[in-house]
Amino acid sequence: MPYSSEANIATADALTLLLRNQHAISAAIEEVTKWLSENGVRCVADNAIAAMEALDNNAQGITDAIMRLRQL
Repeated sequence: MPYSSEANIATADALTLLLRNQHAISAAIEEVTKWLSENGVRCVADNAIAAMEALDNNAQGITDAIMRLRQL
């Protein structure tokens, strides 16, 4: 596939929107986790923390991909 600056920009823009959604989801999970912890549902809160960790790990990969696309 030939190099396409416009395609790279469009892809980076789409990934940026997905990354913003991922940050919003993480913030929502964090609020639910806090509520769960305060209301004695620690085992569910621990699962939510694991989900946030996965979101954080994946967010870095998405960020790296965005940066590579924007440098092309």
